[in-house]
Amino acid sequence: MNFVKQVIPDVVLIEPKVHGDCRGYFIETFRKDKFEQAIGYQVKFCQDNESKSTKGVLRGLHFQLPPFAQSKLVRVIEGEVLDVAVDIRQNSPTFGQHVAVLLNDTNKRQLFIPRGFAHGFIVLSETATFAYKVDNYYSPECDRGLAFNDPKLKINWQLSLEQLQLSAKDLQQPCLDDIQLEAAAFCYGTNLYD
Repeated sequence: MNFVKQVIPDVVLIEPKVHGDCRGYFIETFRKDKFEQAIGYQVKFCQDNESKSTKGVLRGLHFQLPPFAQSKLVRVIEGEVLDVAVDIRQNSPTFGQHVAVLLNDTNKRQLFIPRGFAHGFIVLSETATFAYKVDNYYSPECDRGLAFNDPKLKINWQLSLEQLQLSAKDLQQPCLDDIQLEAAAFCYGTNLYD
């Protein structure tokens, strides 16, 4: 596996080695020792999730407040998505900036998104099956979101507004300036598991 720190270094792109022949392929999708060595700390994943969506479905931008904040390790089993992580850690030098990467069933890349980031993705192929590990359970009380179209974020979702499909909840999320007090729960430079 190759681990590539992104423009926001806490977000890490993982490029697996694909072993393929006429029978198909084999990849390691997760190896705890190499993963933790690359990111520099332990992550205790506790749940795997999977979703299937059609073209134009935009899920996000989502996060959970402490003590139920989540790190995610995301990948695409089938299809292609643009995956986005937004830094919402107060006092971070990259606060409000984002990383956007293409994940698909050909490149088999994964993206690690630590706690303190809002996360979302948009489906660019006809359908996509999206899978991810999380290190904390879902908490309705701590569930929050960020507006996908906040002009301050400058995210290019690669499809026109007319092509987008969002849940009613995601259409009503606040902009970054409106969540700054809550986002202050994420402090840059602290232990991610405090």
